Order: sequence, then structure tokens, then C-alpha cells
Amino acid sequence: MVDLKTLRQLIKLMTDNDLSELDLEDKGGEKIRLKRGAPAPGSAPGGVPYLVAPPAASPAATSSGGGGGDDLGGLVEIQSPMVGTYFAAPSPDAEAFVTVGAKVGPETVVCIIEAMKVFNEVKAELSGTIQKVLVENGQAVEFGQPLYLVKP
Repeated sequence: MVDLKTLRQLIKLMTDNDLSELDLEDKGGEKIRLKRGAPAPGSAPGGVPYLVAPPAASPAATSSGGGGGDDLGGLVEIQSPMVGTYFAAPSPDAEAFVTVGAKVGPETVVCIIEAMKVFNEVKAELSGTIQKVLVENGQAVEFGQPLYLVKP
């Protein structure tokens, strides 16, 4: 399976070059298909799994990867960097990393996304105040799915 760093590089390559689809096969026979703008992740004909990258961000979006366009009333999204399970706290009995009204900075951990038994900390990557939590604890999330709305 492709590591997260390589996946992010491939998605950046697609975005930078305005590609809508990318098919790769390594010498070991591992196949990867990335598509942008598809309705939902699934399988291509022939059962080849693929991942869906979000559409390119509009010029109004921030460099943090959020989509803070006019339709969000000046708020900026913190998006999931991967597919996995969202956890608001480091353990079931602990307090949430952030709640509505919490002030965050670029290095503030806002949640954990568990993918393939690996717990990945997600950082805000921007400064502001949490205005809305968009997902529930234990919910499955997709790559690029908005998790929080932040007032910069």
C-alpha cells in the first residue's frame, strides 16, 4: 500500500497539473488509480480500487488546504488528510482536543484519524477559533472531508 507522504505528493501533482485521473502500476503489480471530481470512492470496472482526490481548491481557499470560500461566510475548513475513523479525544475517557470556541494555532492537534490501526494526529494548520465541529466521534471520514469550521 502507498504511504501517506507519497499519496499526498501524487495528489499535489494532480492538482498542480490540473489532472482529473492518474493510473499507476509498480513493478510488483500494485495498482493505484486517483480521480478528482468523482461522486464517491469505490471500485473502477474490473475491481481495481481507487482513491478520490477532492476538486482543486478555489482561489478563495486558504493555503492550509481548507475551503474558506464565500459560501462559508468567511469560515475556513479543517479537512481530513486521509480516509479513516475520526476521534475527537486521545482516549475514550479523555476530553476532546478542541471544542466550539477553542482557539487553535497551526500546531494545535484538533483530532486523531485512525487508519489501518495507526493513529494519526491532525493539526489545525491555521490560527483561529473553532466555530463548528462537523463530524461525530467514531465516524468514518473521507480524504478532504471537512471536520471543523474555523474563524481565522
